[in-house]
Amino acid sequence: MNTAASQAWLIARRSLVRTARQPGTWIPPILFPLMLMAVNSNRLRAATHLPGFPPHSFLAFFLPFSFMQGALFASGIAGVDLARDIDTGFLNRLALTPVRGGALLLGQIGGALGIGTVQALIYLGVGLAAGVHIDAGPVGALLILVLAVLIATGFGTLGLWLALRTGSGEGVQSMFPLLFFLLLISSMNLPRNLIEVSWFRDLATINPVSYLIEAMRSLIIEGWNAQALGLGFGFAFALLAVAMALSTRQLKFRMTRT
Repeated sequence: MNTAASQAWLIARRSLVRTARQPGTWIPPILFPLMLMAVNSNRLRAATHLPGFPPHSFLAFFLPFSFMQGALFASGIAGVDLARDIDTGFLNRLALTPVRGGALLLGQIGGALGIGTVQALIYLGVGLAAGVHIDAGPVGALLILVLAVLIATGFGTLGLWLALRTGSGEGVQSMFPLLFFLLLISSMNLPRNLIEVSWFRDLATINPVSYLIEAMRSLIIEGWNAQALGLGFGFAFALLAVAMALSTRQLKFRMTRT
C-alpha cells in the first residue's frame, strides 16, 4: 500500500467521503449554476435575434457557462479542504509518512473531481431535458463531459496551489471573485464576433476561458469544429499542467518548512 497509486487512492477516498458528508459544500455549487442557467436563458434569449447569432436557443448557447462555473466551484472545494488540512495539522502529520507529493496532490483533488463529474452529468441532463440538441451527437455529449471534468480538475488543482500558497481557507475564497471575473470577460454571453465594444472583445479574445467555453459550445451548436476543440482541450491541459507544476513546487516549500 506504499505505491503512489495506492496513496493517491486512499487520500482521494478520504477527500470524496469528506466532501459527501458536507451537503453545504456540494449543494450550492450544483444548484447555483442551474439557477443562473434558468434566469439567463430566459432573460437573454432576445440575443438570438441578433444578425449572425447561432440559430439555436440561448439555453444551448449558454449551457457551457454552467460547466465553467461548476469548475470554479471545484477550485474552492479542493482549496478549502486542503487549507483545512493545513490548519488542523493533518498535512504536518502526512509529512512524517512516506506519502509522495504527487500522490498527495492527486488525492486531494478527489473531492473536487467527484463533484465536477456529478455537476457535469446534472448540467448536461438538465440541458437535454430542457430541449437542447447536441449537434455532435452522443459522442459529442460524451466529449463535453470529458472536457468539463478536465477543466474542473484543472481549476481544482489551481485551488490546491492557492491553499498551499496562502495556508488558509479565507485566502482561497478571496481569489474566487478574481476567477469569476475571468468568466465575465469571456464570450459567455455573446460570440466574440458580435461583441461591439472593442476593448471587451479584445479581452475576451486573449482570455483562455473563452476558448474553453467555445470548445464545449461548438459541440452543441456546430457539430465538430476541430479548431475550437483543439484550442479548448489545449488550454484545458495547459491549465492542468501549470496548476500541477505550481502546486508541486509550493508543496515542496511547505513540506520543507514543516
